[in-house]
Amino acid sequence: MPTDVHQHLWPPEFLALLRARSTPPLLDGWTLHLPGEPPYAVDPADHDIAARARLAHADGLDLALVSLSSPLGIEYLPPREAAPLLAAFHDGALDLPAPFGVWATPCLSAAEPDTWSLRRELERGCVGLQLPATALLDAAGWARCAPLLDVAAALDKPLFVHPGAAPPAEDTAPAWWPALVPYVQQLHASWFAFRAFGRPRHPGLRVCFAALAGLAPLHGERLVARGGGRDRGRVDQGAFYETSSYGTRAVDALVRAVGIDVVVTGSDRPYARPVLPDLGADAAVHALRTANPARLLGPTKGVRP
Repeated sequence: MPTDVHQHLWPPEFLALLRARSTPPLLDGWTLHLPGEPPYAVDPADHDIAARARLAHADGLDLALVSLSSPLGIEYLPPREAAPLLAAFHDGALDLPAPFGVWATPCLSAAEPDTWSLRRELERGCVGLQLPATALLDAAGWARCAPLLDVAAALDKPLFVHPGAAPPAEDTAPAWWPALVPYVQQLHASWFAFRAFGRPRHPGLRVCFAALAGLAPLHGERLVARGGGRDRGRVDQGAFYETSSYGTRAVDALVRAVGIDVVVTGSDRPYARPVLPDLGADAAVHALRTANPARLLGPTKGVRP
């Protein structure tokens, strides 16, 4: 099953609820307003379900996994605001035609993590749990999210770590600033926090970091030099890295650090186009698009019950 583990597609009811909001995150027609980013003109074709299905088939995909855009910050809205948006997203995404699957997103603003809702979404067909990197930046974050991770592990479902909301940028910051600075910093920090705090608490959990984890694994030599242990050559076979927005040079560098078996194809459509890195062999493409995503997703491989 050639797979893209990272796409975004907003169902109609979810779009309607975003348009009904009076404070960010909101849609004004097709203009997206977020607290930390400049207004973004959404292309209506990006959320045309039939058109996106044709595009996925043209890309040769048997499975395209869509996720809630964590930079919207919906997970951190008050529960009464987040609940209808999350329900509309999950209901609509689970009704998408082939080849789409969906990651489950929980509300994170309640006093206690909502494990019941997460279990329900996973049991009715979501391929795994998605959390924003901003929820997993340190020991406290991994500890607070531990009940959610326990649910995913009990159901043999993976975790997908996606960039979260960006802090407000200065007026002089270029439009690309959020994607290149706070998003990458979040992923970088969440990967090191996973290594230090998440993996010891969840030894069997499969985890996939968006955007090559902000290239954090390339800092292995510095980690050793600063006292972070001498197991740099030992690869965590349960920690995966998806390739969105990166090409051959970055993917090749990461493969040299962690091996090819834990790198998976992700595009971040519609915000970036899919790229198949030139790693010198057809077997490498098969690994990134087919074999490795199958190991990440586990026995169900994204197929709904």
